[in-house]
Amino acid sequence: MNIVTRAALLASTIALPGIALAQPDQPAAPDGEKVTNTVIVTASRGDDGISTATLGSSATVITALDLQDRQTVIISDVLRDVPGVSVNRTGAVGGMTDVRIRGAEANHTLVLIDGIEAADPYFGQYDFATLTADPGARIEVLRGEQSALYGSDAIGGVINYITASGREMPGFAARIEGGSFNTVDGAVRGAGVVGDLDYALGGSYSGIGGYVVAPGGSRRIGSKIGTLNGKFGYEAGAIALRAVVRYNHTDADLNNQDYLLTGNAIDSGGSYVNDTLYALVGARLTAADGRWVTDLSGQLTDAQRRYFDDSHNETSGDNGRRHKASLVSTLKLGDGNIVHALTAAADYEREEYRGTATYITGPNPYQHTDNWGIVGQYQLTINDRLGLGGAVRHDFNNRFQDSTTWHAQASYRFDSGTRLHAAGGSGVKAPTFFELYGYSPSSGFVGNPKVRPERSTGWEAGVEQSFLDGHARIDVTYFNAKLRDMIVTVYGPYSVKNAPGTTPHQGVEVSANFVLPAGFRFDGSYTYLDAKDDLGAELQRRPKHIGSANLAWRAPDDRFGAAVTMRYNGKARDTNFATYAVETLNAYTLVNLNADVALTRGLSLYGRIENLFDTDYRETIGFRTPGRAAYAGVRARF
Repeated sequence: MNIVTRAALLASTIALPGIALAQPDQPAAPDGEKVTNTVIVTASRGDDGISTATLGSSATVITALDLQDRQTVIISDVLRDVPGVSVNRTGAVGGMTDVRIRGAEANHTLVLIDGIEAADPYFGQYDFATLTADPGARIEVLRGEQSALYGSDAIGGVINYITASGREMPGFAARIEGGSFNTVDGAVRGAGVVGDLDYALGGSYSGIGGYVVAPGGSRRIGSKIGTLNGKFGYEAGAIALRAVVRYNHTDADLNNQDYLLTGNAIDSGGSYVNDTLYALVGARLTAADGRWVTDLSGQLTDAQRRYFDDSHNETSGDNGRRHKASLVSTLKLGDGNIVHALTAAADYEREEYRGTATYITGPNPYQHTDNWGIVGQYQLTINDRLGLGGAVRHDFNNRFQDSTTWHAQASYRFDSGTRLHAAGGSGVKAPTFFELYGYSPSSGFVGNPKVRPERSTGWEAGVEQSFLDGHARIDVTYFNAKLRDMIVTVYGPYSVKNAPGTTPHQGVEVSANFVLPAGFRFDGSYTYLDAKDDLGAELQRRPKHIGSANLAWRAPDDRFGAAVTMRYNGKARDTNFATYAVETLNAYTLVNLNADVALTRGLSLYGRIENLFDTDYRETIGFRTPGRAAYAGVRARF
């Protein structure tokens, strides 16, 4: 174990709970500021969310300040700093990027973008390759089974990417940078308030000329990722209207793999183009002096993916659509010290899929699934000290057996600064359209329309301790879950089926946050994971040990800043699809160093070095990763 790895592991034992230190676009915490709690919107179907002071489930907030300090461009990179989360990217930036929570599969993570369910309806999961950072955005990560609130997909947890509204962050913000691998990245945002209307309009672009991914190859793999977005709100007395629209275009090179001899990527493979439109409209009515809030919303996700060969001839593709409508009503009772929140919700969702491959002939109608979900949730808060809550959901599905899921949580904080918290619940994941009906003549894969939904039951318990007069906090949480009817790949014929027995996941998350003297702040995390399949074998691409440590500094006048981030990824198993042998991915540590300086008020120059020690590592079998890289840019905020 080298010295960098040792340093990362040592720092990781003091790890980060992901507690928000500042609201979006606020300056860094000054000396003497204490660690504060924040509200997790994702933890409740109601309008106000639940404070981390009374939340039994484990949750992390990555603030706009965190994204800025770590100079985040690709959102999946900063998710590596969250306890319980592992990230795998296949190939270069723009390649399929999986995010797993607590050892669950990537399609067991529900992803929301401004409240819109973002997963591609065909694949049944969200590809994080397409998500780049917007100025002022924040991320909430809620861990553990949450299907009682959100239905299918939320087995491992929920990731909610939230952009700032015009009221939260008015003005103009922009950045542009360039650097290694012929990279150009930029983002721009304009927002404000006009009477009762607030607006935020923005766009981002990330283009990378590319680097060689195939071992022994020479073809550079690059990508172009562009996003346009708008967020609007209108408030008039008791009525509030909102609308969100987001469009993403990704054009990325791909590598084929040598499935006969080595399993390595090779210098061919063409490219893919992904176009996705997200939209949401909603109306909120507030009554009874703010105690009763009812919200009605409708949303759309329309994702089209097309694949091209080396001559740019289209070979295959798919189109997935999701229409969803939700009615949520929350009634609050009690006084300021004792608050009861009762929430009822109803969701209707239709998912549709149609393959667009060139080999498809004759009628090609959309396959679809309809689902109704009914939710009841209760939350009790006493003196911001005790929190008790529970939720139950029943789903009516036209294709699968109906399901009932539940969730319960509790939290209590003592005068000593010790907080005990626990939660438990169940989750469900419906089979994807690919698993049901997918077909690939080149590989021989044929879907299985008889495969059943996956189901999970889990619990967690932890203790959090604040000390140093509230300037520090450490949390240790144990979690345990069992997955049933796990969908696995089988051969002869090449398809999928439900595995017998259960798949156990358990582990420990350690997290901490320190506000230090002289403008320093330390965040870190460590996760131990023990995840096995129904036969007792270690699940693939799930490292037993993951750690992250971030030390940031800002000058008292906020003119200078610097940060160093270390991310440790332990050994993991992966399959070589040429030999079907399970091989080991070696452990690695990546170190990033960045700094910024204010040129004038609202204008700053920044730069960073990624993979400072030029570590050679692998995230998947057969694909190389980038070496040391440097970037520099200008950021404006008026």
